[in-house]
Amino acid sequence: MTSGRSGRGPGPLSRRRDPSALSSRQRSRLRSLAHSLEPAVLVGRSGVTDAVVKEVDDALEARELIKVRLAGDREERALAAAAIAGRTAAELAGQIGRVAILYRRNADPARRKVDLPPD
Repeated sequence: MTSGRSGRGPGPLSRRRDPSALSSRQRSRLRSLAHSLEPAVLVGRSGVTDAVVKEVDDALEARELIKVRLAGDREERALAAAAIAGRTAAELAGQIGRVAILYRRNADPARRKVDLPPD
């Protein structure tokens, strides 16, 4: 008796993803909302310093969705965006050129400004 599976590995139902990670639909929504925003924080040649992380953290607390302008070459910008997201517990919704889009949901439901579609 066969199991009905082709033996090509795990099926789509067995894929697990981080529940806190954004879906592609949510990332798309955040990128569209961020389109009209100006960068809230500029990261210069000094890179991701404690002062930059504090500014990003404060901006995320106030707005939930921000743009950050990054300096450096492509690899440096990608590393900086990932470092900022990691140190501020934010999600990287997208990065286009020198601008990264960061989102962190406000813990207080009364202060939430961004409505995301369900997964």
